[in-house]
Order: sequence, then structure tokens, then C-alpha cells
Amino acid sequence: MTHLTRRNFVRMMAAAGAASSVLGWPIVSLAGKAEGRVVVVGGGFGGASCAKYLSKLAPGLDVTLVERDSRYITCPFSNAVLAGLYDLDYITHGYDALQQSHGVKVVHDSATGIDPEAKTVSLAGGSTLQYDRLVVSPGIDIQWGAIEGYDQAASERIPHAWIAGSQTMILRKQLEEMPDGGVVIIAAPRNPFRCPPGPYERASLIAHYLKQAKPRSKILIYDAKGKFSKQPLFEQGWQALYPGMVEWISESDGGAIEGVDAGNMTVQPTFGDPQKADVINLIPPQKAGAIAHTAGLTGDGAWCPVNQRTFESTVHKDIHVIGDAAIANPMPKSGFAASSQGKVCAMSIAASLSGQEMPDPSYVNTCYSLIGPDYGISVAAVYRMGESGIVAVEGAGGVSPKDASEAFRRTEARYSVGWYQSITSDIWA
Repeated sequence: MTHLTRRNFVRMMAAAGAASSVLGWPIVSLAGKAEGRVVVVGGGFGGASCAKYLSKLAPGLDVTLVERDSRYITCPFSNAVLAGLYDLDYITHGYDALQQSHGVKVVHDSATGIDPEAKTVSLAGGSTLQYDRLVVSPGIDIQWGAIEGYDQAASERIPHAWIAGSQTMILRKQLEEMPDGGVVIIAAPRNPFRCPPGPYERASLIAHYLKQAKPRSKILIYDAKGKFSKQPLFEQGWQALYPGMVEWISESDGGAIEGVDAGNMTVQPTFGDPQKADVINLIPPQKAGAIAHTAGLTGDGAWCPVNQRTFESTVHKDIHVIGDAAIANPMPKSGFAASSQGKVCAMSIAASLSGQEMPDPSYVNTCYSLIGPDYGISVAAVYRMGESGIVAVEGAGGVSPKDASEAFRRTEARYSVGWYQSITSDIWA
């Protein structure tokens, strides 16, 4: 038996993508036992995983996935698109397999309202869906106005690129048009937000592009926090690959951005003069997707409180919330975490509708970051239910060693690609 060290865990997850199970319980069909209508709103990592695994666990269920777009563009690996390592098609996935191979009904429309009493979902196109159980996986929405001067119009000039797609391509084009010797500002928000290591991977891969195409340029990371995910590993990688190109400015040094002027391409830090840049990537504060707020699932906050065992909302019965929109601490808001939650939620619903007891759940998360095409780092964790909610399993997973060899970093970069291919295949293929 292989000892579950951090490295073996990461290798296992990269190779298998947790395709057949969530650690702690097997995928066992409840065919013929679970009946009812389940509607899943949102076709990202969480929602699409939940819909697929509901159909696998309980083929007798009527499962409908509501997703506005016919193709889903992932935030994972969008930073690699910015660096020119991949094109947008590489991170774009469709829903044909969910319909044709797994029997999920896919409706391309937007949910505009939820009636918890009537158990209905209203769609923008005018139709209404009835449900016995509802899963809401709306991802994030931007808190427009949280930073002075930053609204949707300003985002066309100062992109956030934190919802992948057109914003990704705006930022990519700006980087291509920037002069050599220019300045790129990346502004990172306070926690919680989608993909905690994402801004620092973005700085790394933009640095990779600039090192080749515009080597006299500089990247300034203005951060509203005093520390960030995998910080020692990122800083070691920047020193090794991009010495003098990337500078991190912490909250205590004025890193929090209070305002922007899109016309003059400046940001206003907490203190000091406005800072001008050739390209500004402002990652603003976030909140649960719009339908969660419309339905009152967030209560008085920005995110949705849930029973962390089943992901059922603590606000409305028979409605579950998963992924970035849910409060699932200590799990981060990541694609892998959302997929893991989707599978646990599917098991909860299938067990409940079949009159069976839900097995004790486990949850997993693996987060890779590319500092360069051949330089990868990672963090992995396993979680279980404690007395008051989700807790990390001590000794399971871990973080990449700081003083690893070049061969080790290359291997982790390769695992990163394998992880992405595996998890996207598990969800959308």
C-alpha cells in the first residue's frame, strides 16, 4: 500500500482527477431507489459535477442543468492563456456529453428567480422549472462600486479577468500592445475571493511573457492583505525566474487600492500618490453570484451559509449551495473544491431521495500554480466533517517543498497540466 504523502496524494489526484470517488466514500449507484426532480443552476466546476454525479448515483432522478452559456470557460489555466501558453479554446468546454452520455437535461438560459415555497425556478426566457431539490452553483459576482471609480464600464479599460472569457482577452491584448519597459499593476483583494493563489500565478505567468517579449517591463502587485497563499514558494520562484521584475506591495505598505481612474490609468493606494501603469488588472472584492442574492440565500452577507455536511442552505430548505458561492471554510474557493462539493452534494441528495443514510463525507482540494511553464508548485488537502463543520485532516496533503530541485518543479508543472485535463474530462466529457 502506498503511503499517502503529500507528493503521492498530488500525483494520485493529477492522474485520476478524483473521477470515480471522493475520498472517504465510493460512487455506488442508487439506481431505482431515488426518484424526483433535481434542478442545478450553474454549469461550472460545482454545478456540472453535481449534475453528472447525480445521474451516475441515481439514474432514476430527473436532472436538469440550467446554464446561460453553451460553452464554459474555466478560470483555471486562464492565466496560462494570458501568458500565450494556450489559447482560449483550450479552456473552453461544452455540455454535449452531459446530455448525450449522462442523461442530464441542459437548458441554456438564466435563472432569474427562485420560489422556495412553490419549489420553482423562473428563467429569463419565460419558462418555469419545478424541483424537489435545487442546487445553486452560481460562482461569483463582482462587487461593483466597492472600489471608487470601478464599475462595469471601467472594467473594459481596467479588466478584472476574474471571470474568464472576454475579460481574459482584453487583458491579453493590453499586454501585447504594452511597450517594452512598461508597468503592469495587479491589484489583489482581501479574503475571501475566488482562487486565493490566482493573482500571484497571474503575476508569474505575465512575467514569463514579458521576460520574452518586453524584458525591461515591471510588475507591481498591490495587495490588500499582509500575506498570501504559497507566498514563500512564489517569492522563491520570482527570484529564480524573474529577478527584479515582480514587486509585491503588502497592505501595511499601502497595497490596498481605494480608487481607480480608468481614463488616466491610475490606481489610488491606501496612502501615497496615485500610481500610473500601462496595464492595470484590478481584481475587486467579490460576492456570491446574482441569483443567490435574488433568492435571499446569502442572508445578510456576501456568501451563502450552508450545512457543510450536505451543503443544504441554512436559509431555505431543500436548496443546496455549492462552489464559490458557499461558505465552506476552511476549503478555499477553487475549482477542485467546487467539484468535490458537487459530488458530496450529489451523494447527499441521492441518499435523501432514496431514503438512505448519507455516508460520512470527505472533501478534497488540490491547487496547482505555474510560476513558469516548467516551474510548478502545489497545495493539497483532505477535509472531513468535525463537530461544528468541515475541518482539515491533519497530515493529509501539504505544500510543495521550498527547496525542491528543478526536476521536481518540472514534474509539478507536468502534473498541473495532467490535473487540468483530468478534472475537466471528469466533469464535461
